[in-house]
Amino acid sequence: MAVSSTAAPPTPWSKTLAEPEIHETSFVHSFSKVIGDVQIGANVIVAPGTSIRADEGTPFYIGENTNIQDGVVIHGLEQGRVIGDDGNEYSVWIGKNASITHMALIHGPAYVGENCFIGFRSTVFNARVGAGCIVMMHALIQDVEIPPGKYVPSGAIITSQQQADRLPDVQDQDQQFAHHVVGINQALRAGYLCAADSKCIAPIRDELAKSYTSSNGLTVLELERSSEVASNSLGAETIDQVRYLWEQGYKIGTEHVDQRRFRTGSWTSCQPIEARSVNEALSALEGCLADHSGEYVRLFGIDPKGKRRVLETIIQRPDGVVAAGSSFKAPASTSGSSYSSYNGNGNGNGAGIGSISGETVEQIRKLLAGGYKIGTEHVDERRFRTGSWASCKPIEATSTNDVVAALEECIGNHQGEYVRLIGIDPKAKRRVLESIIQRPNGPAAPSGGQKSYPSSSIASAPKTTATATATSNRLSAEVVDQLRQLLASGYKISAEHVDQRRFRTGSWASCGQIEARSERDAIAALEAYLSEYEGEYVRLIGIDPKAKRRVLETIIQRP
Repeated sequence: MAVSSTAAPPTPWSKTLAEPEIHETSFVHSFSKVIGDVQIGANVIVAPGTSIRADEGTPFYIGENTNIQDGVVIHGLEQGRVIGDDGNEYSVWIGKNASITHMALIHGPAYVGENCFIGFRSTVFNARVGAGCIVMMHALIQDVEIPPGKYVPSGAIITSQQQADRLPDVQDQDQQFAHHVVGINQALRAGYLCAADSKCIAPIRDELAKSYTSSNGLTVLELERSSEVASNSLGAETIDQVRYLWEQGYKIGTEHVDQRRFRTGSWTSCQPIEARSVNEALSALEGCLADHSGEYVRLFGIDPKGKRRVLETIIQRPDGVVAAGSSFKAPASTSGSSYSSYNGNGNGNGAGIGSISGETVEQIRKLLAGGYKIGTEHVDERRFRTGSWASCKPIEATSTNDVVAALEECIGNHQGEYVRLIGIDPKAKRRVLESIIQRPNGPAAPSGGQKSYPSSSIASAPKTTATATATSNRLSAEVVDQLRQLLASGYKISAEHVDQRRFRTGSWASCGQIEARSERDAIAALEAYLSEYEGEYVRLIGIDPKAKRRVLETIIQRP
């Protein structure tokens, strides 16, 4: 397939007739257009319908492993330049491992750092977006510099530096989602290159009936390295995950546990994987599965710089191999699973550990990742109305499994009572979260028929009783209590919604900030959103305006 690229036309400001430089490992679709002084690095994919036009502002740079998706427009003004990571001036600089997604506009002078994600139809103009930023859908970034590692929600308009500086930080789940998009597009790039090569595609067409790849949907992934040996016991997504972890420089580890110890989270490491290639890592992984047949086995990546785990996934259960989902996530598990399944924005919607729900496991994981300490409290029905909570045994654990075990112990010791989870900021010496996880009649379930996360409240607010002073026909008592405590603590309130199809990718859209002067106004605004987005997920957001971060995310409506 011929690449559609031409020299820049002669103009009053440039007569260089510069031509694009495209690395041989990159794929540029023939239905896209690349014009002028454009440098495209290794392993880049430029999808159909894309216009990369360095005929006014020039030059452009697109770093390795970046994906430029369908309908993207990259152009630049003749005036204005940004400084690239190499110290030179560019009209447009896009770093490595970036995702410029469908219909986005990058208009120079513009800088997009490495590992950035620019969402559908978002615009970056006369701006710098720092490394590792996540910009969601339909956002505008203009005349500002976004600090590295910031999250720009869908529909946001960031046109002043004050707005840019107040953006919340990217969460681990957001980073994993962005990394996953890069991995998917690397597979697409390999597939398109193969499809354009008769020597590559012909054997696949001839052997579809018996091909390992055809039965697992791995055809385009296998093409990346023809020397790699196919795996008969690993799912396509597991192989994709191993390859991606390897390419990102992560170390790969595995653990196993039998059914009896699974409920307590007592995992044991398999033999360390010191592989020199993806093929060796896959072989080692298969060896672990074979050695521990009939047990749970999980795969994870280790970030050697951050000294933390990424992308933990159960790849085998006692009844056989788990077919991983399309986003490197463990599938929705049965009761007893060590990890809840994720959606792209980090809200657990799977089963939890024993009596602990998936949402609670996700809350614990987020608290630990944020450096918070965790505590538990209990109270009987009589004292519940006066807020006379008593502490359970202190939790000194720092791993999710150990915290869950301590939490289950508290629940077991106080059956028939309320039990709540506490998040504590050790530096500010204040509580950041209170979430009721057990009620006298069983696990926490919101009242009023709503299917929502367990109640979470900000404990720096005054203690409240279970009876709300303002009532709602659509909101549970816990949500009303939550609103009251957020307002009393000086936090801002907003809401987001998403339909069922986009829920799994975490593509939440903002309903808008709630500028309520009273509890009743906040309730009315929230109920209006529930009505407007009936049949969708809606979640309540609490925002700390000083720390410029979210303190609460709670789903208050499900389809």
